[in-house]
Amino acid sequence: MQAPWLPEEDQARVGTYALLARLLAAPADQAQLDELAQLEVDRGADGAATTAFSLLKLAAQKARAEHVDDEYHRLFIGIGRGELVPYGSWYQTGALMERPLSELRQDLAEFGLEREPSNPDPEDHAAFLCEAMALLASSREVPETAQRGFFQRHVGNWMPAFFRDLENSDAACFYKAVGHLGTVFMELEKAYQRFDER
Repeated sequence: MQAPWLPEEDQARVGTYALLARLLAAPADQAQLDELAQLEVDRGADGAATTAFSLLKLAAQKARAEHVDDEYHRLFIGIGRGELVPYGSWYQTGALMERPLSELRQDLAEFGLEREPSNPDPEDHAAFLCEAMALLASSREVPETAQRGFFQRHVGNWMPAFFRDLENSDAACFYKAVGHLGTVFMELEKAYQRFDER
């Protein structure tokens, strides 16, 4: 997702959201793992972010697509249900398809965003929300106040807990690094949103 008009810091935010969306939407295939294994880590970035991207790179170098596929299914799909339930409604209410989802759909409609008809997952899936944040953060039309409000209402209030659970999951190997990156990134995003309010 390219947004050359954005400052470098915001381009990095958009890129990280897009990466997390891709890794949470489906198991990484070998081409994606090979790409991550060659990731150029910005040593001048925040120390925690540098470490998180370095760990993801290392995890990708050691991973094999078939193992990542098995891990993804154990974590997020399972038989009946995976170890983790990557939906905002679940984290906020303990059930699926609850009020947080209907509120999210209202906000998405205001931005003209909607789920692809071929995608069976509801819009409060972590991957969809990361993709939505990437789109909002890269848009020239969405004010920063609107982006901040969306983050606070639909992302920052539950996704940090989800990423911590992913990072600490016994079923995770490659996805521990994804969880760690998400945990670090959510902390940076919260700090960014607070700073942006000044």
